[in-house]
Amino acid sequence: MALNYIWIAFFLLAFGVALVKLVCFGDTTVFPTIINSTFDSSKTAFEISLGLTGVLSLWLGIMKIGEKGGVIQLFARLLSPLFSKLFPDIPKGHPVTGSIFMNLAANMLGLDNAATPLGLKAMEGLQELNPKKDTASNPMIMFLVLNTSGLTLIPISIMVYRAQLGAAQPTDVFVPILLATFFSTLAGILAVSVYQRINLLNRTILLFLGGASLFIAGIIYFFHLLTRQQIDLYSTTFANVFLFLIIIGFIVAGVRKKVNVYDAFVEGAKEGFSTAVRIIPYLVAILVAIGVFRASGAMDFLIQGIATLVRGCGLDDQFVGALPTALMKPLSGSGARGLMVDAMTTYGADSFVGRLACIFQGSTDTTFYILAVYFGSVSVTRTRHAVPCGLIADFAGILAAIFIGYLFFN
Repeated sequence: MALNYIWIAFFLLAFGVALVKLVCFGDTTVFPTIINSTFDSSKTAFEISLGLTGVLSLWLGIMKIGEKGGVIQLFARLLSPLFSKLFPDIPKGHPVTGSIFMNLAANMLGLDNAATPLGLKAMEGLQELNPKKDTASNPMIMFLVLNTSGLTLIPISIMVYRAQLGAAQPTDVFVPILLATFFSTLAGILAVSVYQRINLLNRTILLFLGGASLFIAGIIYFFHLLTRQQIDLYSTTFANVFLFLIIIGFIVAGVRKKVNVYDAFVEGAKEGFSTAVRIIPYLVAILVAIGVFRASGAMDFLIQGIATLVRGCGLDDQFVGALPTALMKPLSGSGARGLMVDAMTTYGADSFVGRLACIFQGSTDTTFYILAVYFGSVSVTRTRHAVPCGLIADFAGILAAIFIGYLFFN
């Protein structure tokens, strides 16, 4: 229901802004620009779905091997103590917890192409447990908020863009992104726990959060000791080795279980095509709405209004130049990426705005895209508190990014 109101608001606000620009300022190009954006966004949505088909087929095939080889069940047993607290409605040891872990691991390593099909596989498993097929279950919402909060350990793509745009130290945003995304994820977990009345004050969750904090502190310390070249080399190598180890591990597990690995892969890969087709309408809906909102100039008015408000409060408005990336990130990953690149190109890759835009890009994930694709893949239309919890995580990530950006780079 929340997505319904947001979707309508995009169009109504875009129409209102465009009408003002036409009547009051004589801008005769605004409505043609809006209409052109609908065609471009529809085409983009289809191209994204088409591009996902091969990746979905690959990873759903690999997941099927892991499922038949017992790997997913192994992860489920290992994570059962923690997941039984965060996902109390999932039966202990259920295979879907393994799928959830694989998705979160891929996200943390910045492996977006792998994370999406793994996430869709997890959603299918959660839907099997869902008593109301058109309504998001509590485990679905917790899972999606963990995705939208964007916990990232190694932001490879952002560091690559910074290197391409001439940053002296492309990896200097590594630690700030790690810190900002940790606070975003923590806020998301707390928000969902309040809505779902999950008790976080228990030994298992406290040990996990404490251990995660120590682990992140250890990573920060380790990378702090490395040179820029070493950080680039280690982070890229680790992510890709981890990804290939997953593939090899699943295949070896299938062989040990005497599974016909090839047939299992093909069986899972067939699901990739049907899943890619199912998400096309949902992608078209959300991307067209975002495109209209951008093309009308509503986003520009929003940014200018925020800058005026910040100056009126006597605060430094230097961060506002990077804010379009933060505001676009929940709506469109590619749009936010474009705004991040634009900020680095306009202000400089090593400027405060350029660096802050990179932190914004890495601190959260594309909330509405994830909601549309993941819920759309299992035909869930009633999202309950998924949107507000996801936006709380986004807001926490934005605030943390601003604070950390000033702390590190201003």
